[in-house]
Order: sequence, then C-alpha cells, then structure tokens
Amino acid sequence: MVKKGENGEYICSVEAAINEIGGKWKALILCTLKEGKLRFNEINKKLPEITQRMLTKTLRQLEKDGIIKRKVYAEVPPRVEYSLTPKGESVLPILDSLCQWGKEYCEDDENLEK
Repeated sequence: MVKKGENGEYICSVEAAINEIGGKWKALILCTLKEGKLRFNEINKKLPEITQRMLTKTLRQLEKDGIIKRKVYAEVPPRVEYSLTPKGESVLPILDSLCQWGKEYCEDDENLEK
C-alpha cells in the first residue's frame, strides 16, 4: 500500500494519484504547461474560467507536491514562470490517455444520440 503520510494509508495507489492530480483544475493546468514555461497571466488566459484565486491556490498545491516549478526572476517588475518538473512530465502520458478516452467517450455519446 502507498503511504498517505501522518493520516494513515491510501486504499490503493489510484487514490494517491487522484490526490496529486485530481480535481477540476490540476490536470488542465498540467496540460497547459505541457507547451513549456508559462507566466501566471498566460495560464489564466488559456483557462479563462478559472478565477485568479483558484489558479494561485492550485499552482501552490502543484508546486508543494513537486509537480511544477515556480521560478522568480530578479527583475522589476518581478517575472515568475511556471514549468513542469520531471515528476510533472511523468504524468503527461496518463493525461494524454485520459484525453484520448474523453474524445472516444464523447464520440460514443454523439453516436448514441443519433
């Protein structure tokens, strides 16, 4: 079993994975960062439905979990870029598979409605 930390253990490794990349915005942010380094406003423009508060919170969670890296440049005004870490890049094949499944699922739904 995969350790959950101080609170006990996960039921299975899927629970651990969902904890890391689950939720409405984490996977979408990771897919956005797949293109390379992006600044906060660039991510926000690519995901217009996310609030700035939620984007900030989610980026902090992903950074804390070691999935993304936040780099601050010593400039005036400060420039901050976000990018995937090796751990974040390792998630991309899983997200690609989910994307493919979603496309097939949506196509199946459209065929059923006809």
